[in-house]
Amino acid sequence: MKLEIKQRIEQIHQSEIPEAYKKTKAGILPGDWDVYMLGDCLSRVERPVEVKPNELYTQIGIRSHGKGLFYKEPVTGATLGNKSVFWIEPDCFIVNIVFAWEQAIGKTTQSEVGMIGSHRFPMYRPVNDRVDVDYLISYFLTKRGTDILEAASPGGAGRNKTLGQERFLKSKIILPPIEEQRKIAAILTTQDKVIELKEKRLAEKQRQKKYLMQQLLNGKKRLPGFSGQWEIKGFNQVFTFGATNTFSRECMCEDSTGIKNIHYGDILVRYGEVLKLSEQEIPSLLSDIGAKITTFVDDGDVVIADTAEDLTAGKVVEVQETHGKKVAAGLHTMLCKPIKGCFAPGWLGYYMNSETYHKQLVPYIAGVKVMSISKGNIVKTHILVPSIEEQTAIVKVFSTADREIELLRLDIEQEIQKKKALMQLLLTGIVRVKI
Repeated sequence: MKLEIKQRIEQIHQSEIPEAYKKTKAGILPGDWDVYMLGDCLSRVERPVEVKPNELYTQIGIRSHGKGLFYKEPVTGATLGNKSVFWIEPDCFIVNIVFAWEQAIGKTTQSEVGMIGSHRFPMYRPVNDRVDVDYLISYFLTKRGTDILEAASPGGAGRNKTLGQERFLKSKIILPPIEEQRKIAAILTTQDKVIELKEKRLAEKQRQKKYLMQQLLNGKKRLPGFSGQWEIKGFNQVFTFGATNTFSRECMCEDSTGIKNIHYGDILVRYGEVLKLSEQEIPSLLSDIGAKITTFVDDGDVVIADTAEDLTAGKVVEVQETHGKKVAAGLHTMLCKPIKGCFAPGWLGYYMNSETYHKQLVPYIAGVKVMSISKGNIVKTHILVPSIEEQTAIVKVFSTADREIELLRLDIEQEIQKKKALMQLLLTGIVRVKI
């Protein structure tokens, strides 16, 4: 960051007015920035649809957190019934009034012409050349903008927090000159494209890994230098069960000391196939509760989430690199301890999360709102066991893929933080752009 910008930030923090800036009720702003009512910058646009029963209509939706628009499957006019809908007009600011407080906002484009939107999705077109729609969307993702959306959406949670459109249009917004708005929006859009490109690369890496898991974990496609049949062993031949606990989240904390606890929810959402405690912190049990644990997870043990909301029940994590840390298997889990010398580090984590193994579980996963699998059924499954050397080679392939995926994730997070920094500097006027 340039010294000039650092000095300006320090001046503003100390309530000093930098050169070419001014003090307003909204704070210290560049001299040519002004405060406007939204109603002086935007005009409501609506063109009702005369719904015909036999026509097909494509409705749009609006994602929260400024993630833009999406399209629903086409439906007939008869399906729409008496629903009040409007033709989408291009180049408008659009908002979902039910979830405006959650930044359910977006911009319409030529791509949506011919589509329709709910009466809950009012559209506004800029007037008087005062506001750029792309700039406005970025503004509403800042704290100042979010405060406007929340203040105009009184009430309780969810559908009771509906945007009051009159109150919304009476809200005040800080705006630079229109050309500066467009330049700022272009800079932020470019950063969005960088993030989007890297997210596509991440998705492709994840697809490649999934494909490799489908190919390499069933014994049909072999790495160079390996041949021969894989052994098939029954679950009970290679595993014994260890004791688990039933402590809920309320019994856990983020303390780095104490007994670590593997909760089923973290297996389903946070952890990959292999959990290395040297690389990832996991929650601990509260000290008085942890004292009750007598069975611990060892390197190479498998912890299975036996409960989920869907067929992800049965997801597995193999624990490695405990380095003397005491680790327990928690609520809705099975602790499975493999026989020594049968598996290479990482093999069980990758194999038991593969489609090859999971499809054995599916017939035994039962439930309506909550799905689960029992010990009595999981022991009916079998494990494919290549030689230790082949296991090690396959694990190396997936470990390399995981490292590449993790590096991309970190890179994307850095780009997201860069965008946040740009927004903080550009949308407050701390950094000016050259027009």
